[in-house]
Amino acid sequence: MLLERAHEIKEQLVRWRRDVHMHPELGFQETRTATLVAETLGSIGYRIQTGVGRTGVVGELGQGHPIVGIRADMDALPLQEENEVSYASQVPGVMHACGHDAHTAILLGVATLLARETFPGTVRLLFQPSEELADEEGISGAPRMIEDGAMEEVDAVLALHVDTDIPTGDISVDDGPVTAGVDTLFATIIGQGGHGAHPHETVDPIYLSGHVILALHGISSRRIDPFDPSVITIGAIHGGQAENVIPERVELMATIRYMEPGVQKTLHTEIEQALSVARALGGDYEHRIQIGYPPMFNDADITNLLNEVAADMLGDEHLSPALRTMGAEDFGYFSRLAPGAMFSLGCRLEGDGRTAHNPHFDIDEGCLPIGAAILAGAALRLLREENKS
Repeated sequence: MLLERAHEIKEQLVRWRRDVHMHPELGFQETRTATLVAETLGSIGYRIQTGVGRTGVVGELGQGHPIVGIRADMDALPLQEENEVSYASQVPGVMHACGHDAHTAILLGVATLLARETFPGTVRLLFQPSEELADEEGISGAPRMIEDGAMEEVDAVLALHVDTDIPTGDISVDDGPVTAGVDTLFATIIGQGGHGAHPHETVDPIYLSGHVILALHGISSRRIDPFDPSVITIGAIHGGQAENVIPERVELMATIRYMEPGVQKTLHTEIEQALSVARALGGDYEHRIQIGYPPMFNDADITNLLNEVAADMLGDEHLSPALRTMGAEDFGYFSRLAPGAMFSLGCRLEGDGRTAHNPHFDIDEGCLPIGAAILAGAALRLLREENKS
């Protein structure tokens, strides 16, 4: 049984996870992690391709169709770890605070389990760089791997993400839109500066920005259907350097989140309308919207298969209701090219739900064999069912 075999290699899974955790690497810098992955896959018989999407690794086992892809992201975050554990980050200012160390270890575990199986078709393991960060062109690791052919002829694609909101031993997965698409707004509100004692002789961009911010914050609540999820959050405002000087301009940055492509288009239109308030009040504006990750959709058939595999291994009582999030995940680039699904793997430390992107983030490593067994089991079932059809 796969779950039993996965528990037999738990110590190795923990060693891999802690090794990666102690040596975190930021996006497109994952050279040490990629070397560990490639050497491990090569030692158990996988065909290896390195440098995929710059620092990614692809490992294949088997021949011909169907081809099932399984993805794990490898990059860390620019955070200083504050956990006092033996495997804490040894790289100042860099930390695995989102569980990608666990994802990497789990996929190496999947590789180990599948190397002992006979199956029709091909398993393609996608060790992806830079899920968290984009490169100088605003592109993250998934599309960079796709550019290098990582998804060619793939018939289905799987992934997981550890989740400290879910107890260890449970998983959560649902079909449809699961994570949001995300774009970034860069805007400049332009006025005419002058002395703070004579505001009537200026066009105050800070005053203009106040009206623009109110208009931006009103878009989701007043311009978008309440049944269509959307978020506009202004995360940065920069303007002025002295208390008695009215500046020439104010810079704004905001994140834009949506689930449906039609809503994305409406948000972009309404954002420009909100910015035009600056012109109505005598100023001007410039703006640019950087298109980011698409929404991530889980295919219904693959979602059902994951639920069946998990129920067989863990029992129906360990399938938690799925919660959609306005967070973003670039696995959506993969699942646009082939039917795919990502499930959430419970990893909550007992009595302690440390959220991701936090300097105290950590997981219950008991989740590692569970994740490996479910991914391996789902891949085998897909390969065998696709082969029959």
